[in-house]
Amino acid sequence: MATRWGICSAGKISHDFSVALRTLPPEDHKIVAVAARDLQHAQEFAKKHNIPRAYGSYEELAQDPDIDVVYIGTIHPYHLSTGKLFMKSKKNVLIEKPLAMNSSEVQKLVTSAQDNSVFLMEAIWTRFFPASLEVRRLLSQGEVGDVQMVRADLGAPLTHIPRLAERELGGGALLDLGIYCLQFIFLVFNGERPESIQATGHSIDTGVDGTVVLVLKFSGNRLAVCTCSITMNLTCDAVITGTKGVIKVPHHMWCPTTLEVNGQETEFPLPEAGMPLNFTNSTGLRYEAEEVRQCLLKGLKESPGMPWAHSSLLAEVIDDARRQLDVTYDQDNIQ
Repeated sequence: MATRWGICSAGKISHDFSVALRTLPPEDHKIVAVAARDLQHAQEFAKKHNIPRAYGSYEELAQDPDIDVVYIGTIHPYHLSTGKLFMKSKKNVLIEKPLAMNSSEVQKLVTSAQDNSVFLMEAIWTRFFPASLEVRRLLSQGEVGDVQMVRADLGAPLTHIPRLAERELGGGALLDLGIYCLQFIFLVFNGERPESIQATGHSIDTGVDGTVVLVLKFSGNRLAVCTCSITMNLTCDAVITGTKGVIKVPHHMWCPTTLEVNGQETEFPLPEAGMPLNFTNSTGLRYEAEEVRQCLLKGLKESPGMPWAHSSLLAEVIDDARRQLDVTYDQDNIQ
């Protein structure tokens, strides 16, 4: 039986997610309905993606009895309210990253999932790419020995995009790009909490972080460096240095299709898209969708690949870094 999806928000990422779902077997994944705050927008989206139902409010989607899971592609500040809306209606949810604006909101979403006994996952799509699964396998088998250092960079000049630059839209380098670098670090260190977090960087004139460098120290003198920026081009790669070798994600570290292990390169090609995409390698969104399906089939409430503890840790580390940088949002109660 197919997993029946509802799509919340008819924006660019929801378009790419819908295209990615079409690369999976139709007997496994089916989009039943889409909702936007504007009915015409939802209807246009439904027509483009051949979706049977279109709603002009999220509440209508929440009441649809034929939906197993809702993909939430709204901008960051709406993740908490929309997530709670669907979970209270006993819908499973896959919420775009970041899961919420801060750790307090993340905890509220987790509590809502527990109270309503539904599945909740932060859409860290990177985790489920074949290249990422291979990184996990290599580390578990000690292919590069004991990990000593991890470095991850992601940046591009993006301040012209309002949702990335405006404070009230949840803009800033950490929430949008730094989260990819940090999730990679926590993947390598198995969700271990760092012993210390040092953040430095600068804000742009809207008050959000423009470029940030984070240095994390873990037990046993293991280190990680994360650099993210919405003001400049960075290498957008990641490197794991161990006592016996090096694993590199040479480019597109947030949606990896190439891996280099001790100089040996392996390609992990993606399926072709059925229509134009808005973002790089977006057919790779199929992997997180399949992860959701597998979790639902097993009756799980959280994904072993992206557990709630990792989402909480991500939010707490970003909160800590923002405190050091003096970057706050209206959603914060940071003293």
